[in-house]
Amino acid sequence: MTALRHETPTQGLPGDRSPRDDGPPPHLPPQPDLVQLLTPEGERVQHPDYSIDLDDDELRALYRDMVLVRRWDAEATALQRQGELGLWASLLGQEAAQIGAGRALAEDDMAFPTYREHGVAWTRGVDPLHVMSLYRGVDNGGWNPVERGFNLYTVVIGAQCLHATGYAMGVQRDGAESAVLAFLGDGATSQGEVNEAMIFAASFTAPVVFFCQNNQYAISAPLERQSRVPLFQRASGFGFPGIRVDGNDVLAVLAVTRAALAAAREGQGPSFIEAFTYRMGAHTTSDDPSRYRMSGEVEEWKLRDPIARLKAYLSRGRLAGADFFESVEADADELAARIRRGTVEMPDPRPSDMFDVVYAEQTPHLAAQKAEFEAYEAGFEGADR
Repeated sequence: MTALRHETPTQGLPGDRSPRDDGPPPHLPPQPDLVQLLTPEGERVQHPDYSIDLDDDELRALYRDMVLVRRWDAEATALQRQGELGLWASLLGQEAAQIGAGRALAEDDMAFPTYREHGVAWTRGVDPLHVMSLYRGVDNGGWNPVERGFNLYTVVIGAQCLHATGYAMGVQRDGAESAVLAFLGDGATSQGEVNEAMIFAASFTAPVVFFCQNNQYAISAPLERQSRVPLFQRASGFGFPGIRVDGNDVLAVLAVTRAALAAAREGQGPSFIEAFTYRMGAHTTSDDPSRYRMSGEVEEWKLRDPIARLKAYLSRGRLAGADFFESVEADADELAARIRRGTVEMPDPRPSDMFDVVYAEQTPHLAAQKAEFEAYEAGFEGADR
């Protein structure tokens, strides 16, 4: 059986070979060891408890995933700045955490995202335009959660953890051999819903893995103001394993998440993964991160870029050459063009459509509301256009 181990705290960031003569940087509290399989310089290292064996095609596929998702993110940010989206929550810097976790899911598993898991959506086969339509205000998300094994985005902080735990308890009662992956950010660990979800998950040994992307800030609140202990250690208070992984190492994230999901399927109950990463951009396009963090901090984290380290590994090992990298960039250009074209061509929904998507079957009360609204709307000049 697959088992998860509790990690014990030590100092420093392993695999980080940037100068550390005066200890860890002041904006980061002392940190425990991370599970790491690929250093920031792109060198493979071993871990006593976690390993992964991928062939060359699989490694190249992970690189392609991250590059395309980053390009999608950049295009969406540009579209929002040009007035084509109401808002956008960037994943810049968190590609390895999301692609690694998403690719760890089995076909029958279910994921419950926040509003930033565009990379996970990509791995579950969700069309990027179905995410863009949500941020454009055209609909509430254009994909079928059951077909994709990927729930609709949740904007209410932490609420998806309750949904995930409830779903996992249902899976358990159905006798299905599948697991659930609940995504959350570091700030969400302060929410009551998250703690309630963990209590229920522990009490019922639910097959759910809580995947926390610790990107160091809850909007503007830094990690050290949110918790006196590393976040993964909180799991022990609920009675299940917690582990911290280098969230910028796609190989380590994939290995750790696979193990956690396997343990959940085997009946070992919940676990908590803290993916230690960094939000390179703003919290959303309505945020100005320069008001609460220094540019030097961002530059330091650029040295741990998740895409650059995998590219270095592929290049150094001659697992991919210039032709491959150029083809990925071409695919990214094509994807960006499709996203831009598809977004600006989306038709605006009729205002009365909102009454049709509240429930699977419209209730008499909603039908009456819709009729009243349409009569009101018809009173305006040009309402029929």
